[in-house]
Amino acid sequence: MSVNFRSRAFLLDHIRHTMAFYDPRVVDPAGGFFQSFMRNGAIFDHSTRMLVASARYVFNYAMACRQFGAPAYRERVLHGLDYLRNVHRNPATGGYAWKIVDGRPADTTNHCYGLAFVLLAYACATKIGIARARGWIDETFDLMEQHFWLPEHGLYANEADAAWKLGAYRGQNDNMHACEAMIAAFEATGERKFLNRAALLAENIAVRQAALTGGQVWEHYKEDWTPDFEYAKDSNNANTMRPWGVQTGHQTEWAKLLLILDRHLPAAWHLRRARELFDPAIERGWDKEYGGLIYGYDLDGKPSDIDKYFWVQAESLAAAALLGARTGEAEYWATYDRIWEYAWAHFVDHEYGAWYRILSRDNKRPDDRKTYGSKADYHTMGACYEVLNVVTA
Repeated sequence: MSVNFRSRAFLLDHIRHTMAFYDPRVVDPAGGFFQSFMRNGAIFDHSTRMLVASARYVFNYAMACRQFGAPAYRERVLHGLDYLRNVHRNPATGGYAWKIVDGRPADTTNHCYGLAFVLLAYACATKIGIARARGWIDETFDLMEQHFWLPEHGLYANEADAAWKLGAYRGQNDNMHACEAMIAAFEATGERKFLNRAALLAENIAVRQAALTGGQVWEHYKEDWTPDFEYAKDSNNANTMRPWGVQTGHQTEWAKLLLILDRHLPAAWHLRRARELFDPAIERGWDKEYGGLIYGYDLDGKPSDIDKYFWVQAESLAAAALLGARTGEAEYWATYDRIWEYAWAHFVDHEYGAWYRILSRDNKRPDDRKTYGSKADYHTMGACYEVLNVVTA
């Protein structure tokens, strides 16, 4: 039986199916959310909590509450906010611990990437009427402004120690997710400063910085924001958070963000750059033998990491749908269907729910760990919500 991946009924059912894997087993009654699950949902690490996942679970529950109206989901949001405020956050410095083990900070490095997701969580909580989260949006924006904003470059720095001393690394990923969070903050508050910041980040990464690398978004930069072509080059793909090369999923994720930004602040270049990022990413990233999109390639299009990651497929199908809706071109919808067909066959766990994390090039699972670290299926459900914005039937 064929599946209509473009139907609202399918998308809503898939969100429910994915949420069913997490809820309620993800909730730790002692605080926060468990983050390390085997394929069948068994917890293999009760102690470790990463900031990004703590925030992403708030996103998951807030979005589900908004879509389905379940009071229990709102309670989960409040539960998650409590953990962010009282365990991750350091009231003395305003910073958020990157890693918690056994209820105590194990890594106090401040990451702009982490704060972007904290801001996203507060914005989503505000959207479902949690009034106190509104002030936390401003608090987090001001924190990022004070410690990470680089006005001379119009971009954020990436990490700082517990005393807020900046490191030298510069990267696009923190800025991409800051752009996403700023759009959400604008949607939650109506305040133009958030939208303006999102627009500035988008132009400075997707246009100015990308122009330094042939129009593609490079991941890593030196302190002066010139491309760093050596960072992680010899890591043998071990640095999955900061891999070397052009990341297929970040080209398509930027395409998606540019079209979301365009809803609120139309500009002719948004669609043009979205196509210029998306089209070659699909051409270079698609595995013509085994299907699916590989993790990355070099500036000439030669594969640099041939593994398949769940989030790359999810972000790319969302971008394809937005491009299809915006342009009316059937080819984008065909690409959407093609990615979904691959993901449906290989990434979606039809027995237990949610998506597998990673597959080899020939679509084999390296282990039975479904989620740990920052994975929370925020990408997969978020993609479904985004597609729901552009389909009607």
